[in-house]
Amino acid sequence: MLAKRIIPCLDVKHGRVVKGTNFSSLKDVSDPVELAAFYSDSGADELVFYDIVASAENRSLFCDVLREVARNVFIPLTVGGGINTLDDFDTVLKCGADKVSVNSGAIKNPDLIGNAAKRYGNQCVVLSMDVKLCDEGYRVYSLGGRVKTDIDAIEWAKFGEESGAGELVINSIDTDGVKNGFDLPLLEKIVNAVNIPVIASGGAGSVEHFKELFKRVNVDAGLGASVFHYKDFTIGQLKRELKSSGVEVRI
Repeated sequence: MLAKRIIPCLDVKHGRVVKGTNFSSLKDVSDPVELAAFYSDSGADELVFYDIVASAENRSLFCDVLREVARNVFIPLTVGGGINTLDDFDTVLKCGADKVSVNSGAIKNPDLIGNAAKRYGNQCVVLSMDVKLCDEGYRVYSLGGRVKTDIDAIEWAKFGEESGAGELVINSIDTDGVKNGFDLPLLEKIVNAVNIPVIASGGAGSVEHFKELFKRVNVDAGLGASVFHYKDFTIGQLKRELKSSGVEVRI
């Protein structure tokens, strides 16, 4: 059995880590370089770095901050935000990323997923999806959850896999920052629709939420932000409790 991964997420806005609720009401948290180094030393399996306003501001990701983060972490680093072209993939990888996460750029140009997979390999391409339950079902949102599209989330996940994405990150807008638990119904639908690794994001508020996630849904990883940023519990504590409850993790 593959070990479940625990992944902290750094949502970065103008060079600072921020966190909000339902993708809004953002509050300043910390310096991304210091926080990344802390998580790298604290037992995180991987780290995700999102420049959350790059797409909305129609600019490239802040590479100077990313380079400093990459220098200070010794675990796999996934980076996203403002990824619209193969040149953007190239830039981020040269800055130290191990994997590149594409979201709004793939919505604008779906061929980007396949083209990037062909050039850099499936393992390098992560399709990140911001999803909200609407009257017509689960829909994908773009530009950091600001703009609703008519894309069905389940079909988009399937398309991502078929196009060559090696992994999916499912960000639930409904549960983001609320700390009432992961969006299990959404995650179950995605996991049942694809065969590539799925990372659950949005809603973690307790160790029990991670236990429930891994025992009910066959996701490969659980992503958290505010629970780790505000030290509700440490990654070490989380892993020890998961291990004692029968969930395979790396300690």
